[in-house]
Amino acid sequence: MTRARALKHTIRARAAKTGERYTTARRHVLRELNQRSEPAAAIAVALQTKPAASSKPTMSEASVLKKTGHDLAHWFGVLDRFGAVEKGHTAAARHLYETHGVDGWYAQGITVSYERERGVRGVNQRSDGAWEVSVSKTITASTAQLVKAFSDARKRTEWSGEADPKLAGALAKGLADKESKGWVMRPDGLARFRYRWDDTIVQLYATAKPGGKIALTVQHTKLANAADVERRRGQWKTAFGLLADYFNA
Repeated sequence: MTRARALKHTIRARAAKTGERYTTARRHVLRELNQRSEPAAAIAVALQTKPAASSKPTMSEASVLKKTGHDLAHWFGVLDRFGAVEKGHTAAARHLYETHGVDGWYAQGITVSYERERGVRGVNQRSDGAWEVSVSKTITASTAQLVKAFSDARKRTEWSGEADPKLAGALAKGLADKESKGWVMRPDGLARFRYRWDDTIVQLYATAKPGGKIALTVQHTKLANAADVERRRGQWKTAFGLLADYFNA
């Protein structure tokens, strides 16, 4: 039996068992196949305990229609005929770009939206399967003041004392790491700091804004799953809020 026939057999088996429509069962099966890479025979059983992936598009219908002359449904059909789920993200985006003349940025965005719609990628999930989250906060401080609030242990304790203990501990460990470069500052006011938190990567960016303010952003990558994304998002929002209050006190 070919891979395509085996996949259809698995989808029909799930639909018969759950009473779902074929398209719904297909979305669940493809999501599980992408996330766990299990044999087709085991997918139908494992699916019963897995949450559905988000189908939220990454760009609006209006912007796609204006830029490409077609809506998302059209491009989803193009990718279906191409076999984009089986061939993967890179091949799908290249197909839109090279064969259909779609702008590179839109080719990527349409492909991500397609993967979410077909259930093979969740919001905050990369094409390689890894998860990430980004949190930003505008803070009233200079770059030098912000960096000192992180690097000076006493000052850091003043604002991070009520933050998540694991976040505060990982931050302190990252700053004390002998292999860490700490905050790297540029003459234009941009500063960045990168460190490891267990098996994940944290990257902090501070960009100077008018009016004596700083745009602080964290990109936390290599997270385990969607639940981990939401947990880290909450931790960072709390920490950034405490930091903003520290400067506003």
